[in-house]
Order: sequence, then structure tokens, then C-alpha cells
Amino acid sequence: MKITLERNHLLKSLSHVHRVVERRNTYPILANVLMKAVDGTVELRATDLDIEVTEAVPAMVGAPGTTTVPAHTLYEIVRKLADGAEVRLETDGADQMELTSGRSRFHLACLSPDSFPDLKSGTFGHKFSLPAATLRELIERTQFAISNEETRYYLNGIYFHTIESGKQLVLRAVATDGHRMARAEAAAPEGAEGMPGIIVPKKTVGEIQKLLDGVDGDVALEISDTKIRIAVGGVVLLSKLIEGTFPDYERVTPKNNDKAMSVDRAAFATAVDRVSTIASDRGGKAVKLSVKDSQLELSVTNPDHGTASEELPVSFETEGFEIGFNAKYLLDIVGQIRSETAVFMFNDAGSPTLVKEDGETSALYVLMPMRV
Repeated sequence: MKITLERNHLLKSLSHVHRVVERRNTYPILANVLMKAVDGTVELRATDLDIEVTEAVPAMVGAPGTTTVPAHTLYEIVRKLADGAEVRLETDGADQMELTSGRSRFHLACLSPDSFPDLKSGTFGHKFSLPAATLRELIERTQFAISNEETRYYLNGIYFHTIESGKQLVLRAVATDGHRMARAEAAAPEGAEGMPGIIVPKKTVGEIQKLLDGVDGDVALEISDTKIRIAVGGVVLLSKLIEGTFPDYERVTPKNNDKAMSVDRAAFATAVDRVSTIASDRGGKAVKLSVKDSQLELSVTNPDHGTASEELPVSFETEGFEIGFNAKYLLDIVGQIRSETAVFMFNDAGSPTLVKEDGETSALYVLMPMRV
């Protein structure tokens, strides 16, 4: 193989594909990126056996060929080359690649491409396009609630599915860790009708989010019962899905919470952050909310460090009410609110609380209370 290409093109592609490669691998071939040069392009591919990312880069191909080289090492070398530099890659036999650029020369060990795994895509029953901004919004509004608890692996991702909402079919994204739940939705695109409910793994979600950064226009999605494929520009990401049943989130979504509290979102977040400074990690970073006479008192008691409290004006027409929350979970949810006012819908101190935007229904959040 003998190819010449522009450093910035190669670096951009390597930045997309090398991220899926784990730093530590049981199989040495998984630490490498596959490079296949043919017909004026070089195709780069990397995988961790669960995710596969592929991208083609324009190149001057003097001699076609295929090889694999260490992904992170190649990325770091190219990253440190001069901006706009010309990069020449050449293999002599099957065990070594020479990289030259200006006065720099590197020799990288190669492994045979014959043993490079192929994440078979199979047949995709549902194919549709979605605006990049819409998919990015669904991910951003729910990603924080993904569980990291491996024993409940079916919570280690975002659940995407279509559902009738009113008279409209919507694409809904849901994530929960058992303590909080995030739900966001958008109008379902043509072709999404009847798609299976899928759980996209956390790592895949993160990679998709990075690929969508700064992208305008539509992205193409293909979905089967076991895999998802997404094409963003010239990058194609193929990933396995989490096999399992996502819990019935509708069952834990409050339906009868009738105590509504409206509060300035920014002032509330700042106050929670301040008073939680002395909260104990051992006590779950608990903060108590006490509402009375249109005044909200936020308070924290830590036997080792003392107490803290702060008051805010709120709109609350019910009699006095008290409830406790984990401060971090509370801040995570409030951080997703886009309106100036955050609306809390309470039932009682032991029941889940519904949090939503003022006048906005495309996203809502559920937070479990704590004893304080």
C-alpha cells in the first residue's frame, strides 16, 4: 500500500474512528485501525466488537492495499504534525508501515487485516432520516439519567421508541437510573412507524453525540432488533443494542401530582448549589425544600459541619409542604430546563415529583424524594 493525503483530512477521520478503540485490549488487533486504500480513497475502520466506526478519506493512491496499525499511536502522530502537511503512508510487506511528513519519519508495526473483526450489520427493517438537531436534543435532554449500575444492564442506555401522543406519532427518548427519569420527544419522522423499541448503549450514545457536534442537516438511521446504524456526513457508526426489556416508565410517571410550585430556574439552581456545599456525601447530599406563604426555604443540615439555608420567592397556592431531594440529582434536572421558570408538581413527601418547563411539554423529568 502506498498513499498520500492531507494531514487535516486524516486527522479529522482518525478523531472519529480512534475513540471507539479501548486503551487496553485482550486481542491486540482491537487496538488497531483498519486502513484500506483503493480508487482515490482510504477507508478507516475501528471497532471494540460492540461499536464499529467507518469513514473514507480522499487520498492519492499509488498502490492499493489493506493493513492495520495502532489507532491511538497513529492519531497522536498525525495530531502533532504541522497543520496542512502532506502525509505519506507506505507498507513494505505485511508487518510495518512507514509514515513520512516533511522531515519526520515513523515506522509503525502492522498486524494482518485478515484477523480484523467485521461487525456484521445484518438486515435493517426500519430506515429513516432525522434532523441532526432533533437527535442531538433528544440525547442531550436524557443522557444524564443513564444508569451506570451494571447489574441492571437494561438501564445502561437511552430507550428510543415511537408512541402515539395525542393524535401525533412521536419519537421518544427515555433514560432512568431508578432515582431520576428523563423523557424527551419529537415528531416521529416518516419511516419510523412500527420501529421496535431499542436501548442504545451509553458508549454509543456518547459517540453519536460527538459525531453530531456542529452538524446541520439530516442524519440517516437504520434500525433492527439488535443493531443501529447511523450515517453522519461521511462517517458510519454501527452498534449493537442492549438486549433486554426497558421498564414500564409510564407506571412511575406521576399522573395525579396537583401541588404546583413555580420558581425562577436560575435563582433556584444557584441556591441549591450554595446550600449543598456543606451537605454530607454520607447523607446522600440531601437538601430539604420547605414551602409556605409563597416562600421556599432550601436547607441542609450536616452534623459534622453545621447548617445552611436560603429563601426564594415562589408561586405555590397550596398549604405548607416539605420534601427532600439529592442535591446533585436536583441540579442535573434543573440544568435541563430551558424556560426561565421551572415547574415542580408534588404529591406528597414520599412520592415521585414531576419537573417540567413552563408551558413546554416535549420534555419532562421525574425525581424520587429522599428522607431528610
